[in-house]
Amino acid sequence: MIQTSKETDERLEAAKRTDETSVPTEIWCLHGAVGTASDWRSLASQLAKQGIATRAVDLWRFLQCESVPMPEFGKRLNADAAGEVSRGQRRVLLGYSMGGRLALHALLEKGPWDAAIIISANPGLKDPAEASARRSHDTLWATQALTIGWGEFLQKWNSQSLLGGAMRDEREDKKLIQRRREIARSFVDWSLGNQQPLWDRLGEIDIPVLWIAGEQDPKFHAYAAEASALVPSSILRTAPEAGHRVPWENESWLQGEISKFLK
Repeated sequence: MIQTSKETDERLEAAKRTDETSVPTEIWCLHGAVGTASDWRSLASQLAKQGIATRAVDLWRFLQCESVPMPEFGKRLNADAAGEVSRGQRRVLLGYSMGGRLALHALLEKGPWDAAIIISANPGLKDPAEASARRSHDTLWATQALTIGWGEFLQKWNSQSLLGGAMRDEREDKKLIQRRREIARSFVDWSLGNQQPLWDRLGEIDIPVLWIAGEQDPKFHAYAAEASALVPSSILRTAPEAGHRVPWENESWLQGEISKFLK
C-alpha cells in the first residue's frame, strides 16, 4: 500500500463537505525536491472544505531501496494508484516542480487519471550541453545532501533565487534529515539533466491538464505556456503575486483555481 501523509489526508472532511450535485474527487499530490508530503497539509485542508479529498504521496518511499528512473517511477505510481481504492469518482494527479515532472511521466504511462494539475514544472532540457551542466550541478547537490550539515544544506537550498527562502518551520525541516539518502539519490535519478525531454510527447496526454506558473517566475511561466499549447485539452493560469512556489506563496488563489478547474 502506498505511503501517504496522514497530516494531509483530508478525506473525511471532504466527504462531509461533498453535496449531492458535486462529483467526488481525489487529488494525488506530488511534492517538490527537498520536499515532504506534509507540505500539502494547508492546501489539503482548504480543498477539503470544497469537498475535494487529497492523498499526499511520500515520493522518497520510491527511492528507499534502489534507483528508480523517472519513466519507471511513472509506472510504479500508476500501479499504486490503480491498486488503491479511490475515494472519489474522479482521480486527479497534481505535481509541483520535481513532482510535476514525475507527474508528467505518470500521465504518459497512461495511468488511472481523469485530470492533472502541473505547477512550476519543466518538461525537459532541449539542449544537451545544458542537460550535461545540470547533471553536474545536481551531482554536487547530491554530495552536499549527504556530507555537509543538514541545516547548512537546507540553508543553501532555500537561498536559491528561484525559491525565495525557507517555506516550512524548523521542526518540519529537521524531519527531512531522515530522508537525506533518498533526497541525495533523487538529485541523480530525477535530475532534470538525466530526464529525457518530454516536449514531443506532450500531445499524447489525452486528459484535461491545468498548467500553473507564478507571474514572478518568468522562466517557468514560459515553460508552462509552451507546454500547455502542446496538450490538446489544457488550460494555462498565471498565479498573481507568486514566484516558483505557487502552492505556498498564493495558496488561496490556487485553491480557487483548482476548484474551478475540477468543476
